[in-house]
Amino acid sequence: MKLDLPGLLRERLPSGAYRYRVRVEGEKARRIRLTVTPDHPEFMEHYRAARRGVALEPTIAPEDRVVRNSVAWLTYKHEAALERQVEAGLASSLTLKKRRQVMKILREEYGEYDMRVPQIKIIELRDKMIDTPAWADSVVAGIRSMYRWAVDDVKICQINPAIGIGTIDRGKGGAVAWTVADLKKYRQKHPPGTTAHLALTLFMFTACRIGDAIELGRGNEFTRDGIRGIGWQPRKRGSAPVAIPMLPPLFKATRATTVQGPTYLLNYKGKPFATPDSLGQMFRRWCREAGLDDRSSHGIRKAAGHLLAQEGCSQYQIMSIHGHTQAKTSEIYTKGVERWRMAADAMKRLEGMEW
Repeated sequence: MKLDLPGLLRERLPSGAYRYRVRVEGEKARRIRLTVTPDHPEFMEHYRAARRGVALEPTIAPEDRVVRNSVAWLTYKHEAALERQVEAGLASSLTLKKRRQVMKILREEYGEYDMRVPQIKIIELRDKMIDTPAWADSVVAGIRSMYRWAVDDVKICQINPAIGIGTIDRGKGGAVAWTVADLKKYRQKHPPGTTAHLALTLFMFTACRIGDAIELGRGNEFTRDGIRGIGWQPRKRGSAPVAIPMLPPLFKATRATTVQGPTYLLNYKGKPFATPDSLGQMFRRWCREAGLDDRSSHGIRKAAGHLLAQEGCSQYQIMSIHGHTQAKTSEIYTKGVERWRMAADAMKRLEGMEW
């Protein structure tokens, strides 16, 4: 939620979460921290009070405004738990943002139901969104995760009704992987020295996610055994730390831009991108300008994985670059290439066969 209110300050915490403070009107040095976020029903009341120099505490928690043990009650408790995890650095702020959207949909449809909602209702909810199959499956996944927390972590529910519900997104394979021709077309439109060119180079030569790209900068560079490297801890929960050599094309691109700052990628104001969404929107704009309407930053990550495999990298080498902790995640890049190599080796054995 984007707000433009006088004196309202949004500050990013090391965990990735945001806190809101308000500058007291007439007292520039005095700021009051809000105890509620913009999606809270009492946010504006707290904001106005803070502008007058009064700090309010939330009166009633959202889960206390609805029927206990209802679906709405469960969603509010789950959101509150996720907020605490984000503040503690145990969950991503992006996960919280997405989960809030899912919880809102669930409340609108079945908020007054008992939290032991029948599985058929979740299936009906999924099927209502069949025009956007990927989002429909994402909603089911979010509901499944909420009930997993309710059953396994806090034990306030006995059954997870979302288990066993199949997906309806068939065969699109996620983001479209970039081809060599795509990369060339983009670079022709966005030459070295532009932020657009730097963004592509950063994605290509680090295979980082967009949530990490907004934070990478010279502070992530290091030298080991005489080799310049770049390292970071991916924001995605469960990812392994990444430390890779900084290849010449990336080093050159990071030094080619006119304006330098704390991060490699800066917006048109010369400041770091505030959120992954803001960079994502800008990157899609750069893609459209290059005539690549259906391309995304994640597609570059996929392209990097495939190119690494084609160049002979094992799935464990790809794991170290992509930050994967499970071999099966990187296997999608090596499986087809390795099968082709094995088939080619097998055919060579038949070359001298008498027929």
